[in-house]
Amino acid sequence: MIHRLARRCKLSPAALLPGGPMLSRRQFLATAFAAVGGLRPQLAGAIDPIKRPGAQTDLKLSLAAYSFNKLLDLKKPSMDLFEFIDLAAGLPLDAVEITSYYWAETTDAYAEKLKAHAEKKKLAISGVPVGNNFCVADETKYRAEIQKVKDWTARAAKVGAKTVRIFAGNLEKGDTLEAVQKRVVAAIEECCAVAEKHGVVLAMENHGGITATPDQLLALVKPVKSAALGVNIDTGNFKTADPYADLTKIAPYGVVSQVKTEVFPGGKREDADLARVVRILKDANFHGYVALEYEAKDDPKVAVPKYARELRKLISG
Repeated sequence: MIHRLARRCKLSPAALLPGGPMLSRRQFLATAFAAVGGLRPQLAGAIDPIKRPGAQTDLKLSLAAYSFNKLLDLKKPSMDLFEFIDLAAGLPLDAVEITSYYWAETTDAYAEKLKAHAEKKKLAISGVPVGNNFCVADETKYRAEIQKVKDWTARAAKVGAKTVRIFAGNLEKGDTLEAVQKRVVAAIEECCAVAEKHGVVLAMENHGGITATPDQLLALVKPVKSAALGVNIDTGNFKTADPYADLTKIAPYGVVSQVKTEVFPGGKREDADLARVVRILKDANFHGYVALEYEAKDDPKVAVPKYARELRKLISG
């Protein structure tokens, strides 16, 4: 990769090495991410909103495998990830998001097959969401959760994914928020070192628990001094009085977004205003993948194509 970047940037390979004579580590990461798709072309520390190039947004449409959760569930699957990619290839999409929950194997050979199949269908792999809990107090379990994210970050790199969605977790009985936040930040920092090595960005999701509000989420993101961290903007996870206002607060930190077709103001379910959601992303000059993540009650094989077409029009408009 170093030699490809050097040719692209018209520099010597030595100049592109972290700590090399011409580029700092941060500049190296910025160049690397620009070369693999422009996800974060001008990277700043996570303490600040992400600086975007120019005024033009760059939204690409993906489809989350979680949209077909019941069909892909490895306990009793009626669809595999290859069939999911086949289905996605018939929709107006740029990419697919292949959630870690549905990988039948974790071997390099399986990852290579997934990547090759997506490429054959002319789809990128936008991300690999992971289910983790950095809040656990037990040291053995805590270390295992960190290792899980590290391992999936390496697998994500093997399939060419740009992001790895991560969670913070839930406050355990008897623990304190301050103590948990310190553990989570420490875990993120450790995982970011691996993400930087593999050219992947970790995306912390607003997923309830200790990320139920924008302030709680950003309290975990802002202290991390790594260019390999951003936010996964999940548009259906805020159950606050005004989810749209809260999405606006975290949008400047977003590196990927999962768009749901429902919102829950005050915890009450209602159809999402998708045009408003896309406008929030555009107003934040968002650059990256927008993944449709369908979780409503209708048959996803019927509902997903409809919403994919709607989001394509909104993104393109």
